[in-house]
Amino acid sequence: MARKWRVAIVGAGIGAEHVAGFQANPDAFEIALICDANLERAQALAAKAGIKETHGAFDDALLARKDIDVIDVCLPPFMHEAAIERALKAGKHVVCEKPLVGSLAATDRLAALAKAQGVVLMPIFQYRSGNGLRKARHLVATGAAGKPYVASIEAHWCRDMTYYQNTWRGRRDKELGGVFLSHVIHHHDMLTHLMGEVRSVSALTAIRVNAVETEDCAGAVLALGDGAVAVTSVTLGAAGNESRLRFCFENVTMTSCALPYAPGRDPWTFEPKAPKDAAWLAAALAGAPSGLEGFAGQFADFRLALDGAAAPPVTAADARRSLELVTAIYHAVRTGMRVDLPLAPDHPAYQGWL
Repeated sequence: MARKWRVAIVGAGIGAEHVAGFQANPDAFEIALICDANLERAQALAAKAGIKETHGAFDDALLARKDIDVIDVCLPPFMHEAAIERALKAGKHVVCEKPLVGSLAATDRLAALAKAQGVVLMPIFQYRSGNGLRKARHLVATGAAGKPYVASIEAHWCRDMTYYQNTWRGRRDKELGGVFLSHVIHHHDMLTHLMGEVRSVSALTAIRVNAVETEDCAGAVLALGDGAVAVTSVTLGAAGNESRLRFCFENVTMTSCALPYAPGRDPWTFEPKAPKDAAWLAAALAGAPSGLEGFAGQFADFRLALDGAAAPPVTAADARRSLELVTAIYHAVRTGMRVDLPLAPDHPAYQGWL
């Protein structure tokens, strides 16, 4: 019988959603404790979730515990790098919320450290674990979708200044970026998951909705490796909250659901292009995988990686690809130029896009 992996969740904000994801896999994981500098917040989450232990400080005593296998970092972005490094050096497997860290240099250094320690470093991209995106990925992986043409990404959300009451949001030195980093990083991961590497990007940003330091309106044009084109439109000034991704391939057009925080979930729309038809589409979708969605789905696959039965569902290399695009986007905004990828270690933004 496979073992249970014991998890310490560090950060009781988004950590609450991680709790639900781990607890949806009760045969695989046990949450050992909730750690938060605000001990009352940790205690409230622990009580709600039926977790017995809380911890106030992310300290050496916690990291030294032999009964904890996984550190799940759910802290504000500017705190990720130090927390990941400490956990890896303690020999723990690490899960970390997006963005993994604030530079390509740190990404490469921590990936090398995880490899040297023989542990798994898994970034969070839970949108991949959606049954709609799984179907889309199946069509691409089997070749049924055909050649990619264009994609459009819309993240049109409504956020006023109450959203920025967290002291780290909206600050460049704390959040590390605006909507390109905090809001469409998942959507861009979905794009590359289906259409491959981005080879060049141009972008614009603006602060038009809220009095903050980080962009809340933005757009980008991305050229992908095989010639496909993608366009991103994102704002926090919409009337409501919707995410919509549309992918036009040679044989089928795929459109996501509109859930703002879960566009990878069903239902997606798949429209075959003539001469393909509904019967062809049904046959093409036969055998598409399905399973738990969101955090629960990613953690289910993470368990297989910890057991040595599969590769991690999201890797440090995936985080690097995502952050390389973020770096290129912000460099394009800063310089007003189109930026080619990949970015070499001697690129002026390799040490950080800020």
